[in-house]
Amino acid sequence: MSRVKRPMSHLIAPPALQIRDLAKSFEEPAVDELSLTIKAGEFYALLGPNGAGKTTTLRMIAGLLKPDAGNIEICGINALTDPISAKRVLAWVPDEPMIYDKLTPLEYLAFVAGLWGMNAEVARAKADQLIDVFGLGTKSNERCGGFSKGMRQKVALAGALIHEPRLIILDEPLTGLDAGSARQVKAVLRHLVSQGVTIIMTTHILEVAERMSDRIGVIAKGKLLAEGTLEDLRHTSGTSGESLEDIFLDIVKEKEQQDAPYKANAKAPHVAALEVLA
Repeated sequence: MSRVKRPMSHLIAPPALQIRDLAKSFEEPAVDELSLTIKAGEFYALLGPNGAGKTTTLRMIAGLLKPDAGNIEICGINALTDPISAKRVLAWVPDEPMIYDKLTPLEYLAFVAGLWGMNAEVARAKADQLIDVFGLGTKSNERCGGFSKGMRQKVALAGALIHEPRLIILDEPLTGLDAGSARQVKAVLRHLVSQGVTIIMTTHILEVAERMSDRIGVIAKGKLLAEGTLEDLRHTSGTSGESLEDIFLDIVKEKEQQDAPYKANAKAPHVAALEVLA
């Protein structure tokens, strides 16, 4: 008797992140009906000019800011209806490291592991591993209050990784790092992606995004302008052989030019008319 073949759909992992029509306004819209789908094991760079809505988007994904509208799913978990479960599978590292100055790196990692309810022996072994990976061995028993911004950033990254998250959200992770430390952190991130971890990163260092990311999203004024591989973005911008910096600036400039007529129409009629006559 022949065996019935089971469909393969049950083996397909859900997206690491899926957001639909996400919106958040303060005095003006910061995120405007933004939708993204990021696959498991993908390195995704989210780029945009200052004030584009990148950090607001990341803070909503991390559960630190409540959206006005839309939906967020993290590894198949609805982050709005089940935020605790969603937070257990992600890590968030802001651009300004938030660590306790009076703790040493080892004490800080033990504290974070305790918050996640990790076994003490497992946590210590993981902490020792992270201390070694980030080159913090000589500083492991010094208080963090005397550390440089780059050192604090590495401690914060170690703390984010101790519970082995499946989705890591990084807001300008290389800020304040010297060349050696930046290379160290990039090597760690590449290794994590090779192990199936998903990383979402914002950065103003476009060369880093160009070299490290699988896909890139460009947003401005809370809207997604373009998305895809570097080749996809070249096709979108109608250019070839250009760097990501050139493509990024072209995409943002085109958006600004498209918005210009709407800005003029929003002015008082007599002002708009005078500008046209001029």
